[in-house]
Amino acid sequence: MASAKRFKEESMIRVKSIFCILILSCIAFTVKAQSSAQLKKQREALTREIELLNKTLQSTSKDKSLSLKQVNALNAQINLRVKKINTISSEVNLIDKQIQNNTNNIRSLQAELTKLKRGYGAMVQFAFRNQSAYNKLMFIFASNDFNQAYKRLKYLQQFSDSRKKQAQEIENTQKTLEQKIAELAGNKKEKVALLSDQENEKKALDGQKSVKSKALNDLTQKEKQYKQELTKKQQEDARLARAIQAAIRKEIEEARRLAEEEARRKAAEEAKKNPTAKAPEKTAVAKTTDKEALLSTPEAAKLAADFTGNRGKLPWPVASGSITQGYGQYTYGKGVKVNSNGLTIRTAAGTQVRAVFDGIVTNVIQMQNQYTVLIKHGNYFTVYQNLKNVTVSRNQRVTVKQAIGTVAVDATEGTSDLHFEIWQGASPINPSSWLAGN
Repeated sequence: MASAKRFKEESMIRVKSIFCILILSCIAFTVKAQSSAQLKKQREALTREIELLNKTLQSTSKDKSLSLKQVNALNAQINLRVKKINTISSEVNLIDKQIQNNTNNIRSLQAELTKLKRGYGAMVQFAFRNQSAYNKLMFIFASNDFNQAYKRLKYLQQFSDSRKKQAQEIENTQKTLEQKIAELAGNKKEKVALLSDQENEKKALDGQKSVKSKALNDLTQKEKQYKQELTKKQQEDARLARAIQAAIRKEIEEARRLAEEEARRKAAEEAKKNPTAKAPEKTAVAKTTDKEALLSTPEAAKLAADFTGNRGKLPWPVASGSITQGYGQYTYGKGVKVNSNGLTIRTAAGTQVRAVFDGIVTNVIQMQNQYTVLIKHGNYFTVYQNLKNVTVSRNQRVTVKQAIGTVAVDATEGTSDLHFEIWQGASPINPSSWLAGN
C-alpha cells in the first residue's frame, strides 16, 4: 500500500510540474503573440507607406531631376525603411526569446516524459508480479479484519486507476512535446524569413541613400533654381497662412462679441431684478480672452474637452498616407528656410480628405484653384489644405471621419499631398502627437 501511495504522490507531483510548464508556456506564448502581432502590424503598415511613396517617386520621369518635394518624399521613405529595419530587429529578438523558451520547455517536457515512463514501468512490473486473480484474492483474504480487507480492495482499484492516469499523462506529455517541437521549427522558419526581409530592406536603403545623395548634389548645383522655387513656395505658404490666421482671428472676434453681448444681457436682467442697484454701463463688461471667447458656450467647452481627451487617438485626415514633411522649420541649401505649421501627408490620387473630429466648418478658403477647409472644435481648429474640391460649406456641422473633399494632384509632378494643421486659438501646434499611431 505504501508503494501505491508513493506512486500516487509522484504522479501528482509530475502532473503539477507539467501543468506549471504548460501554464508558463501559455503565458509566454500569449505575451509573445500580442507583441508579435503588434510588431507585425507595425511592419506591414510601414511596408504600405514605403510602397505608396515608392509609387509616387517612380511616377517622376527618370530623365527629370528630383524636385524638393520629391527629395522630401525620398527622405521620408528612407526614414520609414530605417523604422522597418528596427521593427524587424525587434521581431527577431522576440523570436529568439521564444526559441529559447520553447527549447527550455522541450527539455523540461523530455525530462518529465522520462520520469513518467520510468514510473509507469515500475508500476507495470509490480502489476505483472501480482497479475493473477488468485494473488489478488489472497492479498484481500489475508486481511486481519473487514476494514483492512476494504482498504486493500480500494488500494487495488486505485493502483489500476493510477496506471491508466500514468498512461494518459505520458500520451498528453508526448503530444505537448510534439507541439513545442513544431512551434520551435516554426520560430526558426519565421526568423529566417524576417532576416531575409531585413537584408533586402538594408540593400534598398543603401540604394535610396545613394539616390538621395545624387539628388541633393544636383540641387546644390542648381541652387539658384531651387531657391527661386522655395521663395515662391514661401510666398504662397505665407499668404495662405495669413488667410488662415485671419479667418481664425475673425472667428475669435465674433465669438468674443457674442460672449460679451451675452454678458451684457445677463447684467441687464440682474439690474431689472434689483432696481435699487446701479445699472451697469455698456463698457463695464470685462473683455474676454481668446480662450474664454471660444469656450463661452457649454457646447463649445464640451467639444474642446472631448477633442483634448482624444489627443493621440485622432484618426488621420486620409485613410492611408505617409508624412513627407513634419512640423517646424526646415533649412535647404545655404540659409533657405521653410516654416511648416503642420504635416504634409503624401497619399494616392483621388483620396478623400476627412474630418479628424466632430466640429463646425468655419471657413472654406479658395486660393489658386485649391481649397482649404477650417473646422472648429471648441477652442481648437483643424486645417485641411490642398483640396481640389470640397463637399462641405461654412457653418456646416461635421462628424469624425466625414468626407470633406478630395486631395488635389500636383499638375507638374502628379503627386497628391495633403497639408494638415491643428491650431489652438490663433496659434498653430504640432499635430504629430494628436494623430493615432503617429
